[in-house]
Amino acid sequence: MSPQQHDDRPQGADDGHTATVGAIDCGTNSIRLLVAGVVGLSDDEVRLVDIDRRMEVVRLGQGVDRTGEFAPEALERTFAALREYAKLMRDSGIEPGPESVRMVATSATRDAANGAEFVAGVREIIGVEPEVISGEEEAELSFIGATAELEAGDGAAGTGFTPPFLVVDIGGGSTEFVLGWADPENPPQDAGAVRVSRSVDIGCVRLTERHLTDDPPTAEQIAAATADIDAALDAAAEAVPLAEAGTLVCVAGTATTVAGIALDLPEYDPERIHRAWVPAEDAHRIARELLAMPHERRSEIGVMHPGRVDVIGAGALILSRVVARTGAAGFVASEQDILDGIAWGLSLGGEE
Repeated sequence: MSPQQHDDRPQGADDGHTATVGAIDCGTNSIRLLVAGVVGLSDDEVRLVDIDRRMEVVRLGQGVDRTGEFAPEALERTFAALREYAKLMRDSGIEPGPESVRMVATSATRDAANGAEFVAGVREIIGVEPEVISGEEEAELSFIGATAELEAGDGAAGTGFTPPFLVVDIGGGSTEFVLGWADPENPPQDAGAVRVSRSVDIGCVRLTERHLTDDPPTAEQIAAATADIDAALDAAAEAVPLAEAGTLVCVAGTATTVAGIALDLPEYDPERIHRAWVPAEDAHRIARELLAMPHERRSEIGVMHPGRVDVIGAGALILSRVVARTGAAGFVASEQDILDGIAWGLSLGGEE
């Protein structure tokens, strides 16, 4: 079954039966929801259409790198967001169950000693258990979400992007790298589209808590964070040939925020940011500027989410080092990522 390009809204009964699915991604820094309509075009083609997207910065991974467990206040922030998401899904007509709702939990949950408390709370609130997925699974879902639109219609050649695609997902606790080939005859749900992937333990929250503790961080702190990033990139490169990418596609909040700054947007505009091209020199310049700014100055940037103010410097540094390591002329920012990959899997009845 193959995907078609996302539209602005569902197409109605003439396009076939429409179902609704809920995808939740719970990371170290934020928790996000996608409510999507699944429109069947034929027996082997579907279209996903956005109904609602939400994001809350809950900082679930607060202190996990240091203590090894979730903080009680971090759990409560996350559960409060989930209660709101559960209501939104009910209001959209989604019945709780593995056929219509999927939640994945990533780096912080893998690291926390009290993960069972988190799982029990999630089950009570949304009616399904979170899947604590591996970094490799996380990378593949991000690849599916980021490249599905590039597969649509005329395929990769028609988009102006050059395969293979290297999708990089910079999270709060980890960063995923996945290299794959977009091919209209081999849709992104098929395993053959993903060539190789690797997850490494560098993320904007983890590096901020570990190194960038001053406001703004000192040169010594930035050097220590850079050393950690470069060592992690060495580990990633053992599995993923980073320099072989034809197009570097970067997803999640760090990349989209940097893209918004590069575009000099007065406020966050996902339509302008999605598929925006950011030259390498802009990525490096913005990282330097953000690291030199105190938090108060960062908070004045129009595209900046308040929950990213203290960690965006670390995220931008990771992004800058990734661009440099790959030798790419720049990166494409994508608003579609792991959430869209989760929704595609639900739309195809679990086929990924």
